Amino acid sequence: MKRLIYIDATMREESRTRRIAGPLVEELGRRYEIETIRLDGAGFPVVGSEILKKRDRGCVPEKYAEMARRIAAADRIVIAAPFWDMSFPAALKVFFENMSLFHITFDSDNTHCYGLCKCSKVLYITTRGMDIHTGDPLEQATPYISALSRLWGLGDLYVVSAENMDYSTPEEIERKIETAVTEGLAICSTF
Repeated sequence: MKRLIYIDATMREESRTRRIAGPLVEELGRRYEIETIRLDGAGFPVVGSEILKKRDRGCVPEKYAEMARRIAAADRIVIAAPFWDMSFPAALKVFFENMSLFHITFDSDNTHCYGLCKCSKVLYITTRGMDIHTGDPLEQATPYISALSRLWGLGDLYVVSAENMDYSTPEEIERKIETAVTEGLAICSTF
């Protein structure tokens, strides 16, 4: 069975983003073996000078190297993260920095970097409290994930989002979640 990595960067138990992601991941579970990586409370360290010195000496904690290998070997990746401070939660950025490992998720020919991941499709699921849409210059999560996809050699990026959630009535929120799930299930049919 093909493998899918589900990166859950939601931080609240009652996450609207997770409410959209749940049915999509469940649907994808019919065709993929799913490994879930839950970032809330995972405690990945900020990549600072000490970690970089160790990396320069070839020292990477084996648990991170093994996780990066599983990401590199995954057929598909799903990321669920709410819109925070014009992007996504810092825990997701810190996770990406820990998984962005030379000779595992990307490499270099001394002129250019190139990806080593086999994933050909990435699905990014998000909710935004403000009325900011994918592609808006104020929305920086999608451009970052797209750029990281290029570095790691990931394939096409698909986005499912629900916007203006903080300024909607409870009924409107439910309708937006249902619409996002429907859109997401359509993507899942060929994902």
